[in-house]
Amino acid sequence: QGRLVESGGGWVQPGGHLKLACKASVIGFDRYAMGWYRQAPGKEREVVATIFSTGMTNYGDSVLGRFSISRDNAANMIYLEMNSLKPDDTAIYYCNSVPPEISGSPWGQGTQVTVSS
Repeated sequence: QGRLVESGGGWVQPGGHLKLACKASVIGFDRYAMGWYRQAPGKEREVVATIFSTGMTNYGDSVLGRFSISRDNAANMIYLEMNSLKPDDTAIYYCNSVPPEISGSPWGQGTQVTVSS
């Protein structure tokens, strides 16, 4: 069973920038599509960015053009660079495989991102 550890969240004003990191101690990491998910209060968890084993990426409409996902297979890391942050981006951010059941890893604790003035 693997382990997922997210970091890099915090409080930022609208228009600000944050970079999240995820250490994925998952066997076969380099073969999986990996993604960043978020869960806002009272809402279901949703995937906002995906990076495939090929390096191709996919983004949700709400973050397209503002967020950028990347991965370092040698270090079992994925990253999410977030620009032009909006209050609607406030959520707990998690990483996992896409779909999440593929990794066989439990969800990590996530990292809180709060965007407010």
